[in-house]
Order: sequence, then structure tokens, then C-alpha cells
Amino acid sequence: MPEPNYLDTPQGRRIGYHRSDGQAPCVVFLGGLKSDMEGTKALHLETWCRARGQAFLRFDYSGHGISSGTFEDGCIGGWAEDTFEAVHALTDGPLIPVGSSMGGWQALLLARRIPEGIAGLVTIAAAPDFTEDGYWASFTQEQKDTIEAGGTVELPSDYMEPYVVTPRMIEDGRRNLVLRDPLALPFPVRCLQGTADTAVSTQTALRLLDHARCPDMRLTLVKDADHRFSDPPCLGLIEDAVAEIIDMAG
Repeated sequence: MPEPNYLDTPQGRRIGYHRSDGQAPCVVFLGGLKSDMEGTKALHLETWCRARGQAFLRFDYSGHGISSGTFEDGCIGGWAEDTFEAVHALTDGPLIPVGSSMGGWQALLLARRIPEGIAGLVTIAAAPDFTEDGYWASFTQEQKDTIEAGGTVELPSDYMEPYVVTPRMIEDGRRNLVLRDPLALPFPVRCLQGTADTAVSTQTALRLLDHARCPDMRLTLVKDADHRFSDPPCLGLIEDAVAEIIDMAG
């Protein structure tokens, strides 16, 4: 495995990444909260793109993986800055962001910022606005009081150690919501969602489908697939979704 490279961003962050040269559009994998670029989906998609001669980029947000910073200092807007700076500096031509969980929210924020640079979009268990509709909406009054007083709240995870929710995460999340105002996605969008996902519900996927203004948007529900969406059949569905958009962009 080649050694990672690093990008120093204008915000003073050091972002670790792997990039594969190839034909456009460039496929960009955007990982989930507290995940890193060494996950099953990211590595599988990289191998698939290399075999096709397709340009590919994976990277770690600040506070994730090998990138600088700590998770507790991060927020949705900061990771959106990381995403924009990575694609701005490391890619040429149109992009196909593939966003998993929180990465789905990041993909939508990127598409809102540079819609002209997006050839198409794939989401996997996308979790837009989860800081407000998931965290804040489910908090007890005591937890809300803790956040408003400047404290942190720990939430259990089915997949890793607890998530630490900071006041900054909640406040910054509110500045980056995508399901409140019109969301124009003027390119093909393919959304994948497992029905056994305990982290992101099918209702979230349906809400995004209903909310977005898009000429060609499809949602595929996979019975009994969980949030990881990483078994061979699910990986095959990711391949199919990306390949369809590549063919349409060609």
C-alpha cells in the first residue's frame, strides 16, 4: 500500500489523503463520522476505480484518521471546508462524490457549494442534518441544558466508542442544515439505504428524496442491510450506482 500524502489547507489543517490518477470524472469518497479513509467501502471503491482507470480520491477529515486535529474540536462546517479544499487542490474536472452517512451530508454541502463541478452524486445511508434531527431532537432536557451551558454529551454507538457531542457540533450543524431550505441537485443522484440500519432510518432517506429538487434521483432500499453497507452485495450496488453515473457523464 503506498504511503499517504498530506495537504496543508488554508485553515491550517493537515489532511491525509490517497489519490489515484485516471480519467474523469473523479470519484471522491466521503466517509462517515469518526470513520477514516481505510474503511471497507473506501478501499473497495479505490480498487474498483483503479481497475477501470478512473480517477479517485479518499481522505481523512481533520480530527479523523491520520489528519491533524482532534475529533472534539471538529464540526460539520469545518469538515465541509476540508472536503472543499481537498477536491479544489487535488482533483481536476467534474466530480462524483460518494458520501457515506455523515459523508452524505458532506456530499450535499459540496454539491450546494460547487454544483457546476458535480457530474453526479451517490449517497450511502446519508445522514443530512443529523446533529439537529438526530442528536438535538432526541436529547433529554438535561442533555440540552448541558450543551447550552457549554458542556458535552456522550452518546452510545453500535459501531465504536461513544460519540462526544459538543456545543460547537450542535451550533455549527444548525448553520449547515440542508433539509430546511430548497436543495437543488441538478445532476443524477443515486441513494442507497439499508432497512436494518439502526443509525440512519429509511425515513431520513425518504425525506431527502422528497426534499431535493433533482431531475434524476433514485433511492434503492436494501432489505436487512445495516449501516455498514459493506457486504459483497452492497458493495456491488455501490459499484453499479457509480458506474451508472460515470456512463451518463461520458
